[in-house]
Order: sequence, then structure tokens, then C-alpha cells
Amino acid sequence: MVEYLQSSDNRWVLLLGAVAVLLLVWLLYRHFFGQRGGLAHAIADISFDRIEQLIIPSADEGEILVDYLLLTAKGLLILDVKDVQGTVFGGDKLQDWTVITDERRFTFSNPQPALYDRIAAVRQIVREVPVAGRILFLDGADFAKGVPELVANIPDLVAEFGESDKNVAKVKIEAFKPHWEQIHKEAISSGPL
Repeated sequence: MVEYLQSSDNRWVLLLGAVAVLLLVWLLYRHFFGQRGGLAHAIADISFDRIEQLIIPSADEGEILVDYLLLTAKGLLILDVKDVQGTVFGGDKLQDWTVITDERRFTFSNPQPALYDRIAAVRQIVREVPVAGRILFLDGADFAKGVPELVANIPDLVAEFGESDKNVAKVKIEAFKPHWEQIHKEAISSGPL
């Protein structure tokens, strides 16, 4: 009887250990791949084509780097992706934004002015197409004092730029195609086109 109880206890320990390992693997996967997977899924939902790491001329004879340029049913969308975890304190008129986590605190420059420059550079190339920009914060960023202008999370981005009627979207996309091709021609250097 004692051997049976010890054997039963060992099975429970093994079962609990296996469950703990599976939970740990799932949490690690979600942390390292879930956020980027959510980004890839959102981009696929709202865009009909995309260019990553696009470099185009800027108005001041310099160059502008665009993380993501998406062809959507609403025009062109520039995405600046921020992958930060923690509470973000930022505002439209603040020069620096602060992120506070349990372990640390850091600041970065307000990303809005750079996004405005990217929007202006793309508009110089495609004057007749709507051009929008968003600073996309992946899961894990919490704006405690309100969300600044042009900042979005993945669900907000899909809600704003998604098109439920794919037939209507295709007609709009066809109108934007010549301008999209112009962007390709103006590219100085880029990643996968």
C-alpha cells in the first residue's frame, strides 16, 4: 500500500512538472514571438502590399528611413513600431517620453516629429494619395496619462485601417497602384520590396 501511494505521488509530481514546463514554454513563446506575430497578422489584415526599411529622399536633400510603408484601402500608411514594455508617459508637446517598468526607467525622444517628417517625404512623392502615419506600440505598453496623437496599438490600427468589404478595397487599391509604383522608383535603398 505504501509503495502504491509513493508511486501515485510521483505521478502527480511528474504531471505538475510537465504542466509547469508547458506553461513556461507557452509564456516564452508568447513573449518573444506573440507580439511580432500580432504585428504580422495586423499588417496582413490591413495592407495589400508593403515595403520594409524603405529609404527615400527627404525635402532637405537628406534621406528618410521608413520602418513600414503599407498600401491600404485608405491610402499609404507609415508605421513606426515601438516594442516597449511598461507604463509610457508621453504627450504631443513633450520632448522626451518616459517608460517605467518594474526593473528600470528610460526615456526616448518624442517620435512624433520624425513621423511627421516621414509623412512629408512620402507626400512629396505621391501628392494625390492620402498618406497617414502611426506610431505603433506593441502589446505591453500602457499609456497611463492618455494616448498621444498618432499613437496606436494593434487592435486600434486594424479598426482604423482595415476594410471589411474586400471588393471595395480592391477598387481603391487599383487607383493607388501607379503611386505605389512611383514609391518603388524613388526608393534609394530598401529591404524586401
